[in-house]
Amino acid sequence: MLSTLARAATRRPLTVMLLWGLFLLLGFGLGTGVFGRLSDDVPDVPGTESQVAAEHLDGLDPAGDSITGVVEAAAVADPAVRAEVRRAVADLREVAGVAEVPDPYATPGTVAEDGRALVVSVTLEGGLDDDAEEAAVDDAADRLHGIDGSAVSGVHVSGGPLLGQQLGERAQEDVKNAELISLPVVLVLLLVVFGGLRAAGLPLLVAVAGIAGAFLALFGFSHVTDISVYAIQVTTMLGLGLAVDYALLMLVRFREERRHIPDVVEAVHRTVAAAGRTVLFSGLTVAVSLAGLLVFPSTFLRSMGLAVAAVVVVDMLAALTLLPALLTRFGGRIPPAKARPEEGRLFARLARFAARRRVAVLAVAVPALLVVALPVTGMSINLGDARQLPKSTEARQLYDAIEAHFPPGTGVSPVTVVLRPGTDTATADRIGAIAGGTTVRDLPGGTTVLELPAGGAADGPAATELVERVRDLRGDAPVQVTGSAAQLVDFRQMLADRAPWAALTVLTGIFVLLFAFTGSVLLPLRTVATTLLSLGAALGAVVWVFQDGHLAGPIGAEGLGALSLTAPPLIIAIAFGLAMDYELFILARMREARERTGDDREAVVTGLRRSGRVVTCAALLLAVVFGAFMTGGFSPILQIGLGLTLAVLIDATVVRMLLVPATMALLGRHAWWAPKPLRRAHERFGVREEAPGPAPAPPQPAAR
Repeated sequence: MLSTLARAATRRPLTVMLLWGLFLLLGFGLGTGVFGRLSDDVPDVPGTESQVAAEHLDGLDPAGDSITGVVEAAAVADPAVRAEVRRAVADLREVAGVAEVPDPYATPGTVAEDGRALVVSVTLEGGLDDDAEEAAVDDAADRLHGIDGSAVSGVHVSGGPLLGQQLGERAQEDVKNAELISLPVVLVLLLVVFGGLRAAGLPLLVAVAGIAGAFLALFGFSHVTDISVYAIQVTTMLGLGLAVDYALLMLVRFREERRHIPDVVEAVHRTVAAAGRTVLFSGLTVAVSLAGLLVFPSTFLRSMGLAVAAVVVVDMLAALTLLPALLTRFGGRIPPAKARPEEGRLFARLARFAARRRVAVLAVAVPALLVVALPVTGMSINLGDARQLPKSTEARQLYDAIEAHFPPGTGVSPVTVVLRPGTDTATADRIGAIAGGTTVRDLPGGTTVLELPAGGAADGPAATELVERVRDLRGDAPVQVTGSAAQLVDFRQMLADRAPWAALTVLTGIFVLLFAFTGSVLLPLRTVATTLLSLGAALGAVVWVFQDGHLAGPIGAEGLGALSLTAPPLIIAIAFGLAMDYELFILARMREARERTGDDREAVVTGLRRSGRVVTCAALLLAVVFGAFMTGGFSPILQIGLGLTLAVLIDATVVRMLLVPATMALLGRHAWWAPKPLRRAHERFGVREEAPGPAPAPPQPAAR
């Protein structure tokens, strides 16, 4: 297959480049339409009790969404402010698609006790189509922002569908800023690595293809499922980073091949046969790692798994088709790698040190990583609130205004209890007596709704405990609990129930792929064990920073008491796949050296010597990309970015440079062992496409 791709790219390079050019136009033209189709309904899990109850209520009482405005003034009771607000309320009631706008001066709890703020709530009509709802939201938000006057100090509007729109705009801005920061820095680093603009520019062209692929994949999936606001940053950062990684690996190998082969086309074929095989398996292992997300019934996790896997495949195809075509066309102008006897000497010394002191290395490095991973044992997740957003966003400004002027818990969604027909009075009374201030609503068909104030955050400990108490009290009665806290409880339970199956799916797929790549059964097990160490350490650091609040300030974050429920599963899935990247980079070189020399220990040293520079550069480039996306200030993206950055750096340094040679030396020749039946299966069915042997040196003129 690889040889076929290489021949196609070298025979018709202009055709291949033209096809990729059309793909780029589609990605940056049609694909960017995804920014208007993003959803913030992350915790929805089809089939869970909270989701079923919410859908039942929507069917009985299809109330529309609502948006909220907070007006701040020196004194909201000032006659001028009062007149301006009431004019705005009257205008809002005339907006097409608006169902209700209560008078904030006549509604209890909407005017702050300090007299410096009031809340205007706008409820939309139920059953509006997307265009009508968007028009109503825009008109209502514009009118609320139009409240002015010398006494009005600020107006903040968000909530409902407007929140998703604001988050989408913020995501688009963050992606643009991250690209403006990361691409020039990556180009400079590539110039340092390759020493020439042509070689340095090719990975960026592949990276641009990866970004286009991210947009196009997300836009396509948005027509069949909800796409989260988090998806833009995550898929773009991964698409950009992996594209540079794969292109870097291919270019380094191409320049090595050019050292011995003057013919560019032949050098491209040899590059694809050797490094292309590693890229292929790397892309497949990352995709398999993300396939674990498909095991979860969460719409968010499944859509993220599909979208990110699609981006990985695009990057892989770009590296195996677009880059060979570009090398065929322009590779003759890229200078071959210079033969430097000292190249890789540092990595060779590290490998020899780790192999010679393998027990000491393991005794120090493993406990150190476990200590860093300790905070994971206290990890907690929640839905989060507007504190996750940058302070410059309007949703965060609205949240801060309510926090500053209103009592704690104002505007927090209650725990909603749905009493279906057939619920006995005693059960209803027991549930209603749990919390003071319970609101009761009777709906058509005999359904009764109890709204229980939980106190504290909508998804805080008090609210989730209240959900569990209601579910314990109901017995066999047809009672269901929904609301934010119930969604969180159900999401946590979904993760706990499906996580073992997700892990089994990923580990099985990784084992099969690594066995096909190496022919060993011990190397996949060793790889998984060392990868889990770096992953645990990275996740522990994220908990220590974002949950516990240590050193959060310098990166523009704050301790929130819990991680975003989106961060841990995405960090685990993506970081696991990225770790496989570097493992395959190193194993490919070790395997080549072992088959050439037959010396197991020297193969480890040679493999690390020849791959260490690529792995280090790739990790540094990925860290730059992830770090650029952390400049946006959106807490879930900060968590994911920091987790992936640390996972990559720890994996590329401590794990791959120390633990890998130490464990390989400990296993010795058994590292490549497999039972006879599996060895025969690998010889028959395993991927045997290899790089050709070393090219012969050019013939020297005969001596006269």
